Amino acid sequence: MPTILYLLLAALLLLCLIPGMPYGYFTLVRLLAMVGFSGEAFKFFLRRNNGLAWTFLTLALLFQPFAKVGLGRTFWNIIDVIVAIGLIVLFFINKRLEKRNEKIIKQINIETDKEIKNKDNNHFEFKLEGLLAHDELVYVASKEDSFLTNLFETKPEIVEGWGQMIGFHIIYLPLLLKQLKNEEVIRYRAPYLSKTQVSSSINENSFLLQYLEHPEDIKRISQGFIRTEDIHRGTDGKDKAINRFYPLSSNSSEPLADQLYRIGKQIVSEKEQHERLLTSRVEYDHWDDLGTGTDNADDSFNSQIVEEDINDLLDEVKERISKLRKRGISQYILEQLIHPDDRLTRIIIKKDYRIFLPDYNNMEIKMEPLVKAVYFLFLKHPEGILFKHLPDYREELTRIYVNLKPYGMSDRVMQSIEDVTNPLLNSINEKCARIRGAFVGRFDDHMAKHYYIDGLRGQPKKISLPRDLVIWE
Repeated sequence: MPTILYLLLAALLLLCLIPGMPYGYFTLVRLLAMVGFSGEAFKFFLRRNNGLAWTFLTLALLFQPFAKVGLGRTFWNIIDVIVAIGLIVLFFINKRLEKRNEKIIKQINIETDKEIKNKDNNHFEFKLEGLLAHDELVYVASKEDSFLTNLFETKPEIVEGWGQMIGFHIIYLPLLLKQLKNEEVIRYRAPYLSKTQVSSSINENSFLLQYLEHPEDIKRISQGFIRTEDIHRGTDGKDKAINRFYPLSSNSSEPLADQLYRIGKQIVSEKEQHERLLTSRVEYDHWDDLGTGTDNADDSFNSQIVEEDINDLLDEVKERISKLRKRGISQYILEQLIHPDDRLTRIIIKKDYRIFLPDYNNMEIKMEPLVKAVYFLFLKHPEGILFKHLPDYREELTRIYVNLKPYGMSDRVMQSIEDVTNPLLNSINEKCARIRGAFVGRFDDHMAKHYYIDGLRGQPKKISLPRDLVIWE
């Protein structure tokens, strides 16, 4: 019931204390109290405030006029006074809460107005190709500022230091490739390239502006930084990257250091406000638990045909791959810088069974003996192998292992071979994960996927590399 009714009901209960009140008055008050308390009990049950809900439900049962509780006039007067005082206290508590809520709503409205104003000032929709990592600030310019260009190219540490202070990587595209030339990340994405072959088509600060959802917005962007704040569903049903723009200019009356300081404060404020708005929304995501029955090895095999994911890899290669993939540079920009293709290399199995990729700068792929034996087994069967048929290949796998380790077979090795060919155990999946890690740990999955064991559930697992590229010495 509305807050003011607390006072009204309290007044009616207190009037019951007056001697000589007609019997019908008491019945009416009890009926009104029952209705009011029942409504409050229902309201607080919905709010999951069980304490008040049960209190009001008890009062509703106590005051119902149909099966009266005979406590005597004295006890009923005491109950009426206690309940009336409680209602008066609740009235003042609710009034205080209402005032506090009004302040909160007013503050939210102020922040919303600021958000709308800021959105008009520095929010821009980009196609998702313009999506940046959460900790990146990329310098963009539709019109070059010679002073800023010289600053970035001759004293990049000034702006980079400022970026570190606010928790961001500062990216200046014309210098990015030069900074990467000595990095392992280039070889990881394009292992076939030599240092002299590395080149870039990105040498302008206007590169990302081509992904503006509304090309006319370029008129509002001169020079400055952009960062991605959120993903937004556009009116066309497609997701857009919501990027904020922070203008920077050497021609401003405001000193450059003051501009950077102001931008830093603005970014921090916007991030805090955005996080506050997100946490203020209570959302419940209901996902169906489809189950992951692992009755056999084939059920738990994680195929990588659909998309790349390192979560199924072993711990010893996860960190390495994570570092090689990002290095603080957004994935899309990195792909544009290096332009990797699907240039496959021959794979050479030496007489001593070492594995080399000659067209990838003679890269050697290292594996433990049993892992390598499993790899050779699948390499010898281009048609693939069904996991449920693994016991049929136990003898062949044993012969391959003996060639790798010709000094006898221990009981432990025999047990390991038996385990890896048992379709009811997970040993084969662990070996496949190690094989995948051996390749994906050295070069990117868009090429590595041709070299490791893969396949769909219930179908043969195979190595897709054309066998004319496999050379056994």
